[in-house]
Amino acid sequence: MNARTTNRQQFTGSMRLLHWLMAALVLAMLGIGIAMVASLGDYHRLVSIHRPLGILILILVVIRFVNRCLSSLPPFPATMSPQERFAAHASEVLLYTLLLVEPLVGWGMLSAARYPIVLFGSLHLFPILPHSVTLYAVLRRTHTFLAYLLFLAFVAHFGAVLFHTLFVRDGMLSRMAPWRARAR
Repeated sequence: MNARTTNRQQFTGSMRLLHWLMAALVLAMLGIGIAMVASLGDYHRLVSIHRPLGILILILVVIRFVNRCLSSLPPFPATMSPQERFAAHASEVLLYTLLLVEPLVGWGMLSAARYPIVLFGSLHLFPILPHSVTLYAVLRRTHTFLAYLLFLAFVAHFGAVLFHTLFVRDGMLSRMAPWRARAR
């Protein structure tokens, strides 16, 4: 990850837009995933939403990563210890990795099962893995495990921001807030 910083107190507008868009998409995907497991009656309708949203997240995470590498970053609040900065960086790497790998595992899982990967109408994705029932079973378990891990990472990220916002009061949320933050 790029460690460039500026005197700016907030992430760029494009970084904030991508962050909040992806947060909404990830929450929607996690909710849809839970509903798919809980309701077999709606399963096919939910899968038809889940698949294209997963590919959209895959595309957006690549765009977001490139944007992040090309952008200057606001500094961490001075209240953060070196250990907290390390944890923040490690959690960022984990989230980017999960947001990239989870849709790829889903795509591979469907490819291994020979399920058509319908995006919209007649637009289909090509299979990325050969047909294999065994591979499908492994990737299905992996996809579920990664979804739980993504949920935990998401909750930890949210909890850390809430902690800094409500208790430390160091302006952590204002760095990524969708609105313009006042200079501290």
